[in-house]
Amino acid sequence: MGVKIRGESIGALGMRLHHEPSGTVITTEPPVDNGGDGSSFSPTDLCAASLGACASTIMRLYAARNGIALDAVTFDLEKDMNGTPRRLGRLTVVYRLVTACSDADLARLEAAGRACPVRLSLGTDVVVDERYERA
Repeated sequence: MGVKIRGESIGALGMRLHHEPSGTVITTEPPVDNGGDGSSFSPTDLCAASLGACASTIMRLYAARNGIALDAVTFDLEKDMNGTPRRLGRLTVVYRLVTACSDADLARLEAAGRACPVRLSLGTDVVVDERYERA
């Protein structure tokens, strides 16, 4: 059974999203360059952030399941849009892994991050430029 998410309009252009399993609520607003006020994450911002969060989560799960010491993961991500049709164009992300693991284990963590479900769902139209660093 799938996860249920409900959306409803708020204000002029915003959306309120309800995550049914947890009851968590988030809102979105279009960016200024697309006619919105930019006061919150846009839907494409959430998609971009989902890449960073998903890869980070997958690396942490992989580390826990394989006995790799991984104290923390942080990331910085930049989203660039393409014009017509308006869509995600490039996601540039730097992951910082706080770990003293071996180079071989670091390579395994990177492979796990590169295979996260969000990245695999983006397809080839979105350029993903990613770097993994030891912090």
